[in-house]
Amino acid sequence: MASIFTKIVNGELPCHKVAENDQFLAFLDITPVREGHVLVIPKLEVDYIFDLEDDHLAQMMVFAKSVAKKLKAAVPCNRVGVTVIGLEVPHAHVHLIPIDSLHDMDFTKKKTPFSHEELAQIAEKIRLA
Repeated sequence: MASIFTKIVNGELPCHKVAENDQFLAFLDITPVREGHVLVIPKLEVDYIFDLEDDHLAQMMVFAKSVAKKLKAAVPCNRVGVTVIGLEVPHAHVHLIPIDSLHDMDFTKKKTPFSHEELAQIAEKIRLA
């Protein structure tokens, strides 16, 4: 059965896309821990990030780096943090989160809700950065 991320890649589910190439997709997390929280995924459905082939994983991180630069330009922050948890969705992915402190990456705190319109505006800012 296809993961929710594969359904996004296939266009079966919508997303707020910020970047894409033939191998990878970056889109806003719909339950962000902070404004601008982006997920970067390979289009190839692989459950565990460390099961990706070495070259594919390296290319994914280079793609994530390009997204992180746009994210930092679009959303005021000291840095863009990156984390891999891998338990939420059975599809390899990394989280890119604008941060000013370690607490900005706390996945246990209450999520900040954003409307569809707000997410669309944030995604547009990142794409244009």
